[in-house]
Amino acid sequence: MSAQKKDAKRYTEVRNAKALRDYFVDERFEAGIALQGTEVKSIRAGKAQISDAFGKVERGEVWLHNVHIDQYAFGNINNHDARRTRKLLLHAHQIRKIAQALGTSGRALVPLRMYFKDALVKVEVALCTGKKLFDKRETLKKQAVTRDLDKSLKFRR
Repeated sequence: MSAQKKDAKRYTEVRNAKALRDYFVDERFEAGIALQGTEVKSIRAGKAQISDAFGKVERGEVWLHNVHIDQYAFGNINNHDARRTRKLLLHAHQIRKIAQALGTSGRALVPLRMYFKDALVKVEVALCTGKKLFDKRETLKKQAVTRDLDKSLKFRR
């Protein structure tokens, strides 16, 4: 018997599990991210976390804060800082749209996932509105109902 092949996509995609639970996602953008070489190697190894990350527009550029990318295990003295701010690479019209949306109250720029597109690291960011406690309860109820329906349909077949 041969060993099962590991799914390469599973290890090269980092997801923000909290984002869909805590926010209503309004509009999504695909952005490039300015990284150092050791950061790319750490992301490829699956050693990144974006669950507490957020984006800000500063001086006409979009910056991603609180992204944790572990230091590369085989790096040297020039290894990167794990929590440094990283620049997102977007078009000017997208930056204007994001800056205008963040100017309104209750909106946030949240990264949803970080993934490889060919050899480049991309970040899917979204303009989000925060959920209230009753909204979170409502979504949990809907998920429970759909789960029960799926189970009942599965047993009928």
